[in-house]
Amino acid sequence: MMTETPAETSPHIIRDPKGEDLSRIASVNVNGIRAAHRKGMGEWLAERDIDILALQEVRADGSTLTKLVQQMTESTGETWHIHEHEASQKGRAGVAIVSKQAPLATRTGIGEGHPEDDGRWIEADYQLGDGTMLTVVSVYVHSGEVGTERQEHKMRFLQYMLEYLPQLAERTDHVLVMGDLNVGHREFDIKNWKGNVKNSGFLPEERAYFDKYFGEAGYVDVARTLAGDVDGPYTWWSYRGKAFDNDTGWRIDYHMATPALAELATNPKVDRAADYSLRWSDHAPLVIDYRLP
Repeated sequence: MMTETPAETSPHIIRDPKGEDLSRIASVNVNGIRAAHRKGMGEWLAERDIDILALQEVRADGSTLTKLVQQMTESTGETWHIHEHEASQKGRAGVAIVSKQAPLATRTGIGEGHPEDDGRWIEADYQLGDGTMLTVVSVYVHSGEVGTERQEHKMRFLQYMLEYLPQLAERTDHVLVMGDLNVGHREFDIKNWKGNVKNSGFLPEERAYFDKYFGEAGYVDVARTLAGDVDGPYTWWSYRGKAFDNDTGWRIDYHMATPALAELATNPKVDRAADYSLRWSDHAPLVIDYRLP
């Protein structure tokens, strides 16, 4: 009788076969790649059949990230291409893009670069089957705190995004911006929204930027568009109290796509852990399939 291996019975594995001719693209704030690896991220990644993965809050140098990704994907027998933007302050921020296809080019920093952008923005260009270009971005917006310099940095970064997103869309065929944007856009995005209207992450002035990203800047909130006007699905839960058990979460992780690309999206999933004890980050991956040309 055939017996399952420990990996096949792991609670970290998500069973969701990818459809034919689809590309699976995911984003997750790992809250430290070392800790995520130790807690079970590798079992999730090795079985999820992801083609492009955006990471935030990596909090490790390039060699450490490369080593851990190689360990996590060794069982797949595939070569992964890893590009990262490490923060100058050790143990803080850090973003990366991991992909099976080699990008044609990568860039770090938003626009011309700003002091607030330290390990928070990285881009990679991929040529699609029809010869068009897809630019993928992994971004980690500041968490902020009302009345502090951290909030000032956050607001400046949100303004930089507003200025840069249209420029990015003009120079390539498709854009997909993914990451932990640390703002819930609408009341559907936070379980306890009434109690957070004066807190960073749900301030009216922060949310106004998202009105513009998904308005005049021309981008589409892919997960919200596919899910409709429903609560969540949330992507972050505090480690405090019973937030995870009660699903008192925030939807602060996004796929922001240019319109033609958004039309190709399907099968959105938030890979929420089955139990609090099985979490390998305080965020859950946001996974969406795209029928890329």
